[in-house]
Amino acid sequence: MTGDLAEVAADAYPRIVAALIHVTGDWTLAEDCAQEALALAVQRWPGEGAPANPGGWLMTVARNRAIDALRRASVERRKLEELATLALTAREGTETMGEEAVDDRLRLVFTCCHPALALEARVALTLRTVCGVPTADIARAFLVTEATMTRRLTRAKKKIAEAGIPYRVPDGAALAERLPGVLAVLYLLFTQGYNADGEPAFAREAIRLARLLRLLMPGQAEVSALLALFLLQHSRRDARQDAQGRLLPLDRQDRSRWDRSAIAEGLDLLAGIAQDGPYGLQARIAACHATAASPSDTDWPRIARCYDELARIRSTPVVELNRAVAHGYAHGPAAGLALLAGARAGGALDGHPLALAAEADLTARSGDRDRAAALFRRAAAAAHSEPERRALLDRADENSRQEPNRP
Repeated sequence: MTGDLAEVAADAYPRIVAALIHVTGDWTLAEDCAQEALALAVQRWPGEGAPANPGGWLMTVARNRAIDALRRASVERRKLEELATLALTAREGTETMGEEAVDDRLRLVFTCCHPALALEARVALTLRTVCGVPTADIARAFLVTEATMTRRLTRAKKKIAEAGIPYRVPDGAALAERLPGVLAVLYLLFTQGYNADGEPAFAREAIRLARLLRLLMPGQAEVSALLALFLLQHSRRDARQDAQGRLLPLDRQDRSRWDRSAIAEGLDLLAGIAQDGPYGLQARIAACHATAASPSDTDWPRIARCYDELARIRSTPVVELNRAVAHGYAHGPAAGLALLAGARAGGALDGHPLALAAEADLTARSGDRDRAAALFRRAAAAAHSEPERRALLDRADENSRQEPNRP
């Protein structure tokens, strides 16, 4: 698929699928017809040239495939009439989204992220249906075979049909209740792509979906905050590894390689948010790092205050872990180690590589290099990816070579 066609497909695919699901109620038919339209474009456009309205062309082809399939199935006349209107919309429409198209795409996002589905199924279904990511790529990310992922997606769509999960966007109190679940799916999707061994395309899809959600729901502050968080974090992607592919911690990255346009956009989004929720606070923490000219310029006291507030409204073991690190840099390693001990008291962080690495870093800064080296090695043994393991072993070697700090 050429770059131009890939860009058109990324934009048109979810619109086509959403529109066809809305009319037919058949997820598999909608996806199959959208894929057939894209396949025909790959076959024809290189020789014939792309049409003036590529999205409309794809919609018309997909709509015609759906009509043929439904006629063979002898479905009721109403569905065929509604599908026929899609042809008029496709021929006469422009590249902008009409109100109905906006509604359909938002319905699709909320349906894929319905809490009746397991979280992993929500992420996979969103990737496949809303983003158009091939099943094989999703399977690779979840460390399963393509056949296994196909069965999981089929079960998820079957559950939507059998449980009568409505294809709609909730309103009022129901929207406020459901939106955090949708944002959590996008957050997990971004994390899957941003991790050291993740699939970078997933992070880009999460950013694209966050942009779409903000376009569809402009008044939701946490949607803007989530997009800001993604942009500020993703701005550092190109600086996270050295020339040999080794992971670099934040304080060792070449900040000239950070994406300044992404940082500026993230900061602009944050400027429009009056009241911070969980994602807003995380975005402001990321902004503190993104705007520091050097590691020594980082406003650690402000980061610590943000984590204090985040722990107040959404306390999790990982939040408490990061809060301990922030206080360790803002108020000294002893303060950080004390908070870390409290965070580990419940056992949720036992053996967690990030908790061991945090303790190792704070211990090194307190002067006990030998213990820090041992902790870094323990963290490396528990690491979930090879890049993380190598980076932690490098830190262990560094501490083994250094003389202990003197009072």
